[in-house]
Amino acid sequence: MFSQLTPATKNIIIINVIFFVGTFLLQNLNIDLDSLLAGYFPLSPNFRSWQIITHMFMHGSILHIAFNMMTLWSFGPVLEQVLGQKKFLILYFASGLGGFALYNIWNYYEVSQITNFLTSQAYDIHEIYKYADNSYSGEMPISTNSEAVRDAAQQLFIILKTPMVGASGAIFGVIAAFSTLFPDAKLMFMFIPFPIKAKYLTPIIIVVSLFLGFRQFSGDNIAHFAHLGGALIGFLYIWSWKKNRDRIQ
Repeated sequence: MFSQLTPATKNIIIINVIFFVGTFLLQNLNIDLDSLLAGYFPLSPNFRSWQIITHMFMHGSILHIAFNMMTLWSFGPVLEQVLGQKKFLILYFASGLGGFALYNIWNYYEVSQITNFLTSQAYDIHEIYKYADNSYSGEMPISTNSEAVRDAAQQLFIILKTPMVGASGAIFGVIAAFSTLFPDAKLMFMFIPFPIKAKYLTPIIIVVSLFLGFRQFSGDNIAHFAHLGGALIGFLYIWSWKKNRDRIQ
């Protein structure tokens, strides 16, 4: 099965599967790897520096990891053959870091807005940070009669307490890179029942991710800005690579 895969792509898929299975097995032993390896907001009390990388190997469900790894399986080998193993790995991890960065830039904007509001209402935000620490497992007490303050405090608590998981930033970087290199390639994508050229599909994905990221529908737990950040880095990396290659030729 893995004979069709190039080395770096194969190893990335294997590592992701190992992390996913390991997380599931350790949960049965009451060991929570998510609290250690998932990517928390950098100002959260739960953030650790290594999460910038390790969050790319954590996934929330079988469907989540299946979609990401099947997409990597589809596009990774072609890119790895064109770019070489080293440049492909740089593309992959740079896109993942770009996704983490843009997602948390948006989070920082939201946290700033919430913090300014709560401060103007004389609410002690340090209490929220204290209860958001994973070492505290109880509910966060909110001592206020204001519904607006209560909602804002709860929203800040959720941002600090909820990590980002998945390779989606890196995967969207791979998709954007492939589309930049092979714009006329016809691709199939979920929810689109017919093949569509890569040069049209990628802009559609970006516009949809932008809309969903800003709109933030209730119950939507997808890190849309991570997708955008990954796609942006993937595009810029391949654009720079093509420019340098054409200059040498």
